Amino acid sequence: MGDRGIMEIAQGQRTGPGALAAFARFVLCGGAVGLASSFAVVALASWAPWIVANTLVTTASTFLATELHARFTFGAGRHATWRQHTQSAGSAVAAYTVTCAAMLALHHLAPSPGAALEQAVYLSASALAGVARFAVLRLVVFARQQTRTEATGRGRGRGRAATPCPPPVRVPTAVGPAALCRTA
Repeated sequence: MGDRGIMEIAQGQRTGPGALAAFARFVLCGGAVGLASSFAVVALASWAPWIVANTLVTTASTFLATELHARFTFGAGRHATWRQHTQSAGSAVAAYTVTCAAMLALHHLAPSPGAALEQAVYLSASALAGVARFAVLRLVVFARQQTRTEATGRGRGRGRAATPCPPPVRVPTAVGPAALCRTA
């Protein structure tokens, strides 16, 4: 993120949405895309093998969700870069791995768990992976875009871009080496 971005956060000068608002948008965008994807997979699976349908819909939905997160969730108001798409896809693969590992662990510990236990484990793993994915997207993937947008005054924060703090001015007050390092 860089020193400037860290200083803006520490001074409360970031103009993107706060963490709670961004999380609510993340859930809204991700949930809407996920719901639409579930219908799309079913529809596409009637024409193509399920694994092909799932792969196509997952790829398209990850791309769409990344665009929504770039424009709406994290307040950048512009397209996601290819680097952000790649990083977002990586975080989606990590989340998928977490849910698969949780389900494999459940079936290892309880060879025939009930549907309610399976659902509870899957939803818990999904929630944990979702919160981790939100943190990665907010703090890593879209952090640079937010800082760059704010610095140029583009996007939702137009006119409220943070200005960097100037370095402290050192004023000599007396003759001697110790006096040259006193700050004003």
